[in-house]
Amino acid sequence: MRELYVNGRWTPSGSAEAVEVVNPTTEEVVDRVPAGTPDDVEAAVAAAREAFPAWAATDPAERGKVLAAAAGMLRERADAIARIIATDMGAPLPLALKVQTLMPAEVMAFYARLAESYDFDGARVGNSRILREPAGVVGAITPWNYPLHQVVCKVAPALAAGCTVVLKPSEVAPLAAYALAEILHEVGLPPGVFNMVSGHGPVVGEAIAAHPDVDVLSFTGSLRAGRRVAALAAETVKRVTLELGGKSANVILPDADLTAAVKHGVGAAFVNSGQTCSALTRMLVHRDRYDEAVDIAVAAARKYTVGDPFDEATRLGPLVSAAQRERVIRYIIRGEEEGARLVAGGVERPFERGYHVLPTVFAGVTHGMVIEQEEIFGPVLSIIAYADEDEAVEIANGTPYGLAGAVWAGSEERAVEVARRLRTGQVTINGGKFNPLAPFGGYKQSGVGRELGESGLEEFLEVKSLQL
Repeated sequence: MRELYVNGRWTPSGSAEAVEVVNPTTEEVVDRVPAGTPDDVEAAVAAAREAFPAWAATDPAERGKVLAAAAGMLRERADAIARIIATDMGAPLPLALKVQTLMPAEVMAFYARLAESYDFDGARVGNSRILREPAGVVGAITPWNYPLHQVVCKVAPALAAGCTVVLKPSEVAPLAAYALAEILHEVGLPPGVFNMVSGHGPVVGEAIAAHPDVDVLSFTGSLRAGRRVAALAAETVKRVTLELGGKSANVILPDADLTAAVKHGVGAAFVNSGQTCSALTRMLVHRDRYDEAVDIAVAAARKYTVGDPFDEATRLGPLVSAAQRERVIRYIIRGEEEGARLVAGGVERPFERGYHVLPTVFAGVTHGMVIEQEEIFGPVLSIIAYADEDEAVEIANGTPYGLAGAVWAGSEERAVEVARRLRTGQVTINGGKFNPLAPFGGYKQSGVGRELGESGLEEFLEVKSLQL
């Protein structure tokens, strides 16, 4: 069994209980990690608290050099880490390399540069000097769907800001976080600056969220779990950043390039087997072009080959676990029960082993159906008709979420006009490329605060005014 990383060294958990890491393609156990305890969290937080003053006082440029070294090592080991992610999480190898590994390396390198260039104490307003100081010990709780990227989104800016970190990676797919911990150790990060305690959310995660010596809590996961950790964090009035769910709409206006918009939208719904909080799972199409859009979507969905992540032909790997597959299948059944028309995919199991779900498309979906309102987190696309722009915007904004969205139109100006009406944290315009250096986060119940970009750094800074 693996160990925990606390105070600069690998150390056994206080509990002998293990969490089995399962390959979702083969359903075989591939590793075991500790099921950490509250005492393990106590030791990790104490180490982070002790290390904080010296790390906070370290010149930001020096902090940046450590992060730059880690980014370089991530790139050097990208192939090996991608294979780890393909194994314990199920992402097809090209996706595991390009998106799941090289993109986090890019984010790490960005924060290395930002640590050197950010103005921590030079701003002035009238007779006041504005200082931005490290907020303290950061508790980071991360999910399984992007098991390295989501860790880096928290750890890199926190370290750049001068904070120390206690990380709880997902127990479902924790092995990429272990690879990162090894890198941070090798690049010479001082003991206690980064600590990692694996284990179950209700034990380790809740202990981190409730700990009085944790100053900032950064959580990515489900809405239900986010509410819980936020309530625990409120007891000690700590700062909380939440990146939660989404039910993002892809609004295709009548003058858009329909073929391009639909094909791109299908890909944006199925990326990472639909296990993406910002997936465009609702496609909104004008009723005059609805049937045409459905036909294009069905043809596109059939090209998403389901299979082994290490097979070059695979475009959709398995879902991460048996529980996740069962959850998605229940939603597909619910969609048919509600009267939506299944036009691609369904509940059929493509292989005897593995947690695969066929790429699924529903037509005849109406606003208010469960499959249109709730986050499914699988390769399930709902296509919804609208009568005019106002109705499209109403439907797009008509869920509790507001994480992402897309608008396609005949001109960028027209698309931006509609995008401004969407209550969501980011909007893709006519297929614009995702930018991992721009702020990411949501409105409404999609979360609080922002990750990535300069905004992501500032989540881990306190602001102090000196009146001169």
